Order: sequence, then structure tokens, then C-alpha cells
Amino acid sequence: MDLAYLALLGAMLTIATPLLLAALGELVCERAGLLNLGIEGTMYAGAFSGFAVAHQTGSPWAGLVAALVVGMVAGLFVGLLTIGLGVNQHVAGIGTTLLLIASCDFINRLQYGGGSVPKVPKFELLLKDTPVASQYLLTYVAFLVIAPVVFVTLRATGFGLRLRAVGENPEAADAAGVRVAGTRYAALAIGGTLMAAGGAFLTLALLGSFTLNITNGRGWVCIALVIFARWRVIPVVAGALLFAFVDALQLQLVITSAFSGVPREVMIALPYVVVIVALAVTGRNLTYPGAYLQPYRRS
Repeated sequence: MDLAYLALLGAMLTIATPLLLAALGELVCERAGLLNLGIEGTMYAGAFSGFAVAHQTGSPWAGLVAALVVGMVAGLFVGLLTIGLGVNQHVAGIGTTLLLIASCDFINRLQYGGGSVPKVPKFELLLKDTPVASQYLLTYVAFLVIAPVVFVTLRATGFGLRLRAVGENPEAADAAGVRVAGTRYAALAIGGTLMAAGGAFLTLALLGSFTLNITNGRGWVCIALVIFARWRVIPVVAGALLFAFVDALQLQLVITSAFSGVPREVMIALPYVVVIVALAVTGRNLTYPGAYLQPYRRS
């Protein structure tokens, strides 16, 4: 196979990694009946906190751990607003995103605003001599560990069954002895951790640095991927790969002379147009989780 095609496939897997991690986190939340619109901010916070701690410690592993903790706290914060205080899920999620992004940008300006943003140690590529398999460890973990674990957990474990029951009918789950609030808090904590891992991948693997607007709307794309996948793990993986393939393809097409006359903005928008078209085609007659967006108060 031509090396250009192998390089394209390798880039597709790399680009898909943060999308897959964050989309799986959103999937866990939504299966519990919660729409976590804090995903964009959580990814952003994961990216910045991972970068900041890696810069202070010199260790990408320390940065990753910090990002995971920040993501878990962000998920629990959304839970406090939506489950504990009964705030509208849309308002709570968007407010969390705005708070996290603004906080990260403020700290970034205080710490690094006086000069260039430093580089930090980042994860090394594995199997560098193999075009497609030359990936970061987090890519292998995302596709070969986390996605299968989420799939099996949701389908074949007690926690997964309780989580799905809470997302479908919290009243019945409560009557059966399931702690609805506790299960939803757990879903948000797990989901936030995965979202932050997706953000940390951008700074600790891809770039080795932090830039403003580093997530570039990937969180919103992940929400679309979950709906496109109809809240199932395998289609989420396929959707992340589809978006990443188109994104990698447009990057390659930009450098070819045949597409030199196409405006750069059009090429950048191409992956997002594909997501919109995919949603338009597959989004009809969706069957949402039964308790989707519905708050629950134990009577």
C-alpha cells in the first residue's frame, strides 16, 4: 500500500483518540440520563491542567494524572449543580464550560502571558518505524482498553445495568433499591475523567504545549457523535474514526496542488459538515434514553 495512504490511516487514529475518549465519557453520562454540556470545558481544563503540571514536574504522567483528577472534579461539579441543586442541565453544562475555559485562560495568562508558552515533556510514539502502528500509548489504551471496557461494563456488569436503568426509568430503579443520585454522580465522575483524558492527549501527546482554543469545538463534536451512534459504544468508535478520517484527509488535500484553489476555511469546515450530514441521515426516529434530561427527586 502507498505510504501516503498508510500515513493517512495513522493520522486518522491519532486524530480520533481525543474524540473517542471524550465521546465515551459523554456516552456514560447520557446513558445515565444526563446531558453533560460541560464536555468542552472539561476537555479544555484537562488539556491545560495536564500541560501545567507536566511543566512543573517534568513528567507527562504527572500531567495526565492531574488532568484525570480535574476531569473527575468537573464531572462532580456538574453533578452538584444538576443532581444536588436541580439546576437545568443545559444551563449547568454551558455554565461549567464557560467557567472552566475562562479559569484556564486566566491562569494561563498569569503564568505564561509574559512570553512564549513553554514546551513540556510529552509521551513518545510507539513503533515509530511502522506508519499506521506508530501511535501514542494513549491511542492504544483508548481503542484497545477503554472502549472495550465501557462496552462490557454497560452491557454485562451490575454497575452498567444500574446505570442504564437509572437512565431509562429512575423511579423503577429507585424502587428496586438502586441509588439513583449515587449512580448518576458516578457516571458524571467517570465521564469527566474520560473527557479530561481526551483534552490531555492534545497537550501531552500531540503538541507538547498549550494554545488558546486548543479543543477547537471537539467537545461539541463528541456530543454529536454520541447522538449519531444512538448511545452505543461501537458506533461511537466508528463515528470518531469517520470524523478523524475526513479531518486527516482535508489536511492532506490542502498540501496537494489539485486543491490549492479551495479556500482554507472550506477545507477546515469539511469534517464538521460531514458530522452534520451524518446526523441528518441517521438522526431520524431516535429513541433517547427514557429519562434523558429529566431530573429526579425521590418522593
